[in-house]
Amino acid sequence: MLTDADIDALRSGRHGDPFALLGPHVGADGKRWIRAFLPGAREVRAFTPGGAALGRFECRHDDGIFERQVARAGPYRLKVTWVDGRTDTLEDPYRFGPVLGEMDAWLLGEGSHLRPFEVLGATPRRMDSVDGTAFAVWAPNASRVSVVGDFNLWDGRRHPMRLRRECGVWELFVPGVGAGARYKYELLDAAGRLLPLKADPYARQAELRPATASVVAAMPPVAPPSAERQRANALDAPMSIYEVHLASWRRKPEEGHRWLSWDELADELVPYAAEMGFTHLELLPVSEHPFDGSWGYQTLGQFAPTARFASPEDAAGGGSAAGFRRFVDRAHAAGVGVLLDWVPAHFPTDAHGLALFDGTHLYEYADPREGFHNDWNTLIYNFGRTEVRNFLVGSALYWLERYGVDGLRVDAVASMLYRDYSRKAGEWIPNVHGGRENLEAIAFLKRTNEVIGGERPQAVTLAEESTAFPAVSRPTYAGGLGFHYKWNMGWMHDTLKYLSRDPIHRPYHHGELTFGLVYAFNENFVLPLSHDEVVHGKGSLIGKMPGDRWQKFANLRAYYGFMFGHPGKKLLFMGGEFAQEREWNHDASLDWHLLAQPEHGGMQQLVRDLNRLYRESPALYTQDFGPEGFEWITHDDAQRCLLAFVRHGRDGQKMLVVCNFAPVVHHGLRLGVPAAGTWRERLNTDSAYYGGSNVGTPFGAATSEAVHSHGRGQSIVIGVPPLATVFFEWTA
Repeated sequence: MLTDADIDALRSGRHGDPFALLGPHVGADGKRWIRAFLPGAREVRAFTPGGAALGRFECRHDDGIFERQVARAGPYRLKVTWVDGRTDTLEDPYRFGPVLGEMDAWLLGEGSHLRPFEVLGATPRRMDSVDGTAFAVWAPNASRVSVVGDFNLWDGRRHPMRLRRECGVWELFVPGVGAGARYKYELLDAAGRLLPLKADPYARQAELRPATASVVAAMPPVAPPSAERQRANALDAPMSIYEVHLASWRRKPEEGHRWLSWDELADELVPYAAEMGFTHLELLPVSEHPFDGSWGYQTLGQFAPTARFASPEDAAGGGSAAGFRRFVDRAHAAGVGVLLDWVPAHFPTDAHGLALFDGTHLYEYADPREGFHNDWNTLIYNFGRTEVRNFLVGSALYWLERYGVDGLRVDAVASMLYRDYSRKAGEWIPNVHGGRENLEAIAFLKRTNEVIGGERPQAVTLAEESTAFPAVSRPTYAGGLGFHYKWNMGWMHDTLKYLSRDPIHRPYHHGELTFGLVYAFNENFVLPLSHDEVVHGKGSLIGKMPGDRWQKFANLRAYYGFMFGHPGKKLLFMGGEFAQEREWNHDASLDWHLLAQPEHGGMQQLVRDLNRLYRESPALYTQDFGPEGFEWITHDDAQRCLLAFVRHGRDGQKMLVVCNFAPVVHHGLRLGVPAAGTWRERLNTDSAYYGGSNVGTPFGAATSEAVHSHGRGQSIVIGVPPLATVFFEWTA
């Protein structure tokens, strides 16, 4: 029998153990009962799945509590007549067993479940021959959790969940709910206070902002492992990355400047990147996020591709996930890899998100000296909590395994590594040893990279790390963090500073060009000219260049040549390939009309040809990360703003790269070379094809002579154009 307290708790939606009262039960007298709570019902009857009547329920208590004694146990259905006269036949969610298996509960509690996304969230499934959705959410400090949605009038009294105390997860199988249903979780905190409705942390689909509900979606199938993609992502493979913010790459002006869908991006962006010669696309975060102005870096959907790019067909069924999977498949079919920006460093404070999820600081550090980012006004994950680490590691593996993406670029790693990041003295808490390193975050990053290496070895991870933290891109067994690559922020800042100077001042700052080679092989570096350098008043890349219009373009062409010759993988943000003049605006399309102007078209052709030369020349990529792949010819010719070096391929190929950052022609320049033979000009950024002055070496080649120069017994005589980079390939 129900007590008055039980009745009151059910009516008010405050009972923390609904399975103790609802569904089938055996009383103390051995009799079998079925009890249901159906607010708004006038009459309830029970039937077997075969249609045999089990009888009419009695409404023993007001406000929807119905009971019926039955002769035998077994499956049943409820036929409900509502007060408005409607009739529904329902499966009772409280007759079904647990959603989580014992091993899943054990691993979730331990924080070692490799794929928590397979058991948490909302998963369409079949239980006891009945179709529905299994809901499961981690909220250990809540006193009651209900799933609410279109299927129950968003009424938290109707579907309170079962608590699995061994892991802090609330679960419920809701029959009849399928893909496309909108839902959230309604939680009461430990004191019984009602919290704002929460989106599902493990949701695979979400509504388009400003709506915030999660959407039931099928689990994406595993993307098969690919030996081809593993070769394309190897450290000794060419990697030229085109970084893209999808919402502002190209828009449809004839349709209100709307952004492109996943299929339209597959039709337009993928072939463009392939035709330009880029090996990889890197997408600014595509996980669901509430605020466009964060560019995706304040995500709340660590498992949900954003609804922004869903086609109308996808929005009607399957969601953005299906479109995104098609996009990745189309990119791979075109020979283009896909890298995603992934953000485990922080998350926004939106009420429907992770903040104070169950009324406590569940996902975030409780102390703001650990848990609040002053720079971004966001919260910081509690990396010391096993369940939070499991959530994030699971997210990383999910994108790689379920969508087949080639890798993750991890944002803001420096902010994770240091407890005093962007904090003044007294505003941070030292680690257990009294130091500034965030030992828990370091352990999390290592764990993430180890799991990816073990479960998805074809994938790579890239760290945006702006400090001198050691061994970021070294294996964890060697004391490193385990990333495959690290962005070379120092190279980017130093060289952009140099290029922004008037050539008359450059001789006094020559080290800004050469210093990067002092540490070039300490890490596996990517040379990034990223989105961060063309926003917030920094202007565009072409806008940073000094001189008149011709000199600006010549400077940028020479800089691109220097980058492609320099050791390290390459990254260029969209618009840079055709010298976008306006600073990047995330709310507007790139200025594609500029390509009608010869200098912009020439810049685009140069980037295309640099990519082709790069991919065709093993000397430029096979030995990026060791000194054996690089040889200085001259690095101290500061007065002439001149650099010359040779790149060596593992196959013996040699490529001489000569950079002149002065607006002066050098006719008859003699340079020492490491081998006798012919050095043929392969690419000259001063070519008239690119908008240059067409100065170069006579007949496009130079044969070495036994004349000592630059410490070598062989040398060549070449012509070096102004503000240009020239590539010479060696043949014996």
